[in-house]
Amino acid sequence: MQDVVTVALVVILFEGGTHIGWRRFRSAAGAIVWVGVAGTVVTAAAVATVAHLLFGFGWQAALLLGAALAPTDPAVVFSVLGRREVIGRSGVLLEGESGTNDPVGIALMMVLLGSAGGSLIGRIGAGAGEFALQLGIGGLIGVAGGWGLRWLMQRVPLPSEGLYPLRTLAFGGLVYGLATVVHGSGFLAVFAAGVVIGDINAPYKREVERFLSATSSLAEVVAFVVLGVTVGLNDLGGAVWVGVGIGLLLMWVIRPVLVGLVLWPVRLRLGERVFVLWSGLKGAVPILLGTFAVSSAVAGAERIYEVIFVVVALSVMVQGTTVPLVARWRRVLMRVVEPEPWTLGMRFRERPAGVRRFTVQAGAPADGAAIGGLRLHEDAWISLVSRDGRPVPVKRDTVLQARDDVLVIVGADEPAVRQVFCGPVERRRRSTQ
Repeated sequence: MQDVVTVALVVILFEGGTHIGWRRFRSAAGAIVWVGVAGTVVTAAAVATVAHLLFGFGWQAALLLGAALAPTDPAVVFSVLGRREVIGRSGVLLEGESGTNDPVGIALMMVLLGSAGGSLIGRIGAGAGEFALQLGIGGLIGVAGGWGLRWLMQRVPLPSEGLYPLRTLAFGGLVYGLATVVHGSGFLAVFAAGVVIGDINAPYKREVERFLSATSSLAEVVAFVVLGVTVGLNDLGGAVWVGVGIGLLLMWVIRPVLVGLVLWPVRLRLGERVFVLWSGLKGAVPILLGTFAVSSAVAGAERIYEVIFVVVALSVMVQGTTVPLVARWRRVLMRVVEPEPWTLGMRFRERPAGVRRFTVQAGAPADGAAIGGLRLHEDAWISLVSRDGRPVPVKRDTVLQARDDVLVIVGADEPAVRQVFCGPVERRRRSTQ
């Protein structure tokens, strides 16, 4: 059971890293690392204190429960939002926070399980260095492994198209294994490796992304199925009320107040801040950490796992259903992502140099301008325009609108071309893969 959830989480974190990519991660890197680490430690400590003082857990069991319930899962948030995609800093922060706090929570749990002897203060002191060492080693191996995978994806061809996604996923597993062998955080390593390769141009990159997305969705389902089949509702007993109590305190007190204080230095609008604090849903990681506690034979481990089951269920089914309402109430910027099942493409033997895809931004020089009137370099050529999912004829008198997708053969002066479509400050650009 534990091995199944571990593999599932490796896939989820690796895909999460590739989804956020280095460009988006860099835009909020300081905030992501700060909230991911400090927020996890504060949440774990608060849950442990509540479990000990209000619900009678021993300190060891309380700390394990706190470490298990500290990580968040943005995949649950984005699944309840459906086709709506969060725009701006809050969406990046939610994804990045989870990608960081998942490995932090796991490392914290492993340190607590590995330092079972001695006094509480002694265990905390001994574990702090090990905790920092795991994260440091995991981060370094992840970045190095990501650069190695980047080189492989761009330089080493394979005999079959179907092997490219498999190679990428297998290399992610290799990064996890290497970091674990040298006593680093394998989960942080795979997330970091995913971030490094997220934005690169490489052969069959789109196919790799689709494969990882599908595999990650399957892994998320597997994790929740494991949670369901390993807990009997008749066995929950008093764990229901304990889980409900801790879950409500997490929703209304611990994350809004304590994590809110951690989030205070981060630049966010008030509405975005409220949305981020309310969207700390629980998912696959608490399930995995619960299996760690059970397999370690810690006193009260079964009770810990049952409480985790209740808190995760409460978070997903109750808190999760209100996330879209909070987003609308706080006027969080979102866009509707309509499904695009049809593709138009052309394969090349070599990487197509200078081909870029831009989205026309509101207020940019191209917004409301005819193609023939754009001030483009003579080497730049617009080859395709898409509006609301439909192709638009490319003619001199075709007027571009905000949110049009434009495929451009850029030529030499790419920054000038980018400014025409995206304005002085580029807010969004997607390169063809």
